[in-house]
Amino acid sequence: MSGRKGKKVSVWISWSSMKKGIWGIALMALLLGIISYDMPTARTWNYWSLPLSGKVIAIDAGHGGPDGGAVSREGLIEKDINLAVSLYLRDYLQQAGAVVIMTREGDYDLAGSDTRSYAKRKTEDLKQRVRTIEDKRADLFISIHMNSMPSNRWSGAQVFYYPNHSGNEALARLVQEEIRTTLANTDRTAKTVNTVYLLQALRMPSILVEVGFLSHPQESVLLGDDLYQRKVATSIYRGILRYEAGEQAKDYSSPKR
Repeated sequence: MSGRKGKKVSVWISWSSMKKGIWGIALMALLLGIISYDMPTARTWNYWSLPLSGKVIAIDAGHGGPDGGAVSREGLIEKDINLAVSLYLRDYLQQAGAVVIMTREGDYDLAGSDTRSYAKRKTEDLKQRVRTIEDKRADLFISIHMNSMPSNRWSGAQVFYYPNHSGNEALARLVQEEIRTTLANTDRTAKTVNTVYLLQALRMPSILVEVGFLSHPQESVLLGDDLYQRKVATSIYRGILRYEAGEQAKDYSSPKR
């Protein structure tokens, strides 16, 4: 039985095809990196084992519409940064199974179109936010704001609460602890406040997070950075997870002002 000699086959791959392949692999790696960073809750959970499944959490992006809030020397407007951080936090909480209620998801307030006076719009806006949160029967409430002072020496994120609910202090302290750990640029501690209408009006565990000082030159640059905004949202998210898990925060010294 005679055999046949094997034929040598050559496969030519063009340089352009190789470049497309390399770019495709690089792009896929980049996308995977972004997804893994932007999904702090990504694990092998199923729906019923998600840590926040069944929880209704309200997020309030402070200010909006004609009320811009504080403005940095470089022109960063508080209402815009509040919304950016709030949207990142919304995504993280939803990935963990929570039903998220947003008081606003764009640049607007909640006052009626026929309300003209700025002061009346502000009052009506705040009352509408409370009504929205109560109507949705939220289990937790988080309000996001930026701080500002006449002096540019102050910096650092700080969590505030009003002591009208037994869970407020625990939630505030856990979120503050995560902010200290993740951002690593503040030694502030959670503090009570009695001048915030939303915190006084609501009866579920509620906190207000002053993410940083727009009046501080270096911190205002960070506050406008997308990656830093995600880190802030991740800090708040982790604090909420720890609160829902029944954890206790460490005992820190008096807040730095």
